Amino acid sequence: MKILFGLLIVLFTTPLMNPDNTTGYEVGDYVDDFSLKNVDGKMVSMAEYKEAEGFIISFTCNTCPYSVMYEQRIIDLDKKYASKGYPLIAINPNDPKKNPGDSFDKMVERASDKNYPFPYLIDESQEVTRNFGATNTPHMFIVQNDGGKYRVAYIGTIDNNPKAADKATKHFIDDAMDDILSGKKVEVSKTKAVGCSIKWKSTS
Repeated sequence: MKILFGLLIVLFTTPLMNPDNTTGYEVGDYVDDFSLKNVDGKMVSMAEYKEAEGFIISFTCNTCPYSVMYEQRIIDLDKKYASKGYPLIAINPNDPKKNPGDSFDKMVERASDKNYPFPYLIDESQEVTRNFGATNTPHMFIVQNDGGKYRVAYIGTIDNNPKAADKATKHFIDDAMDDILSGKKVEVSKTKAVGCSIKWKSTS
């Protein structure tokens, strides 16, 4: 089983070049809003959340072993911070032709099976993914509402132990949110996203 898991990690984390070589947003940048299809068939944008102070945005998917390991933690982040003005929005960036398990129908099944409390959106064109500069699943962003525009406050990973939440010694999203909710500048605003490479559409 350990050998099989190791092979899966190698398979899913083999780097695949972003065809547009986009660097994406950096901490302090303003982000463009988006309108993407949710698993309920409705379009979702940040502007619809009139009371939101900001968002935790997770580029994640069904099939990546890292996304699966972090799935409950992603759910818990929404449960912890949505009521404090920072709901979570999950976005699936993968090309379903490369990963059939990340098709829209499979997303609907996953969201239902796991009872996701947040929207789970599909980035069919991968434009939003390129704009953000997401490279992995999961890849996390925190954006703050700044007069109706959204500024990046954190980019990176959730914590420092993908395999076990209770073994993590650094909790980057929680620490960033503690700083934000206390009105402080985020002390650690960027970390390395750990996960599977995004499966980009073929350019040919």
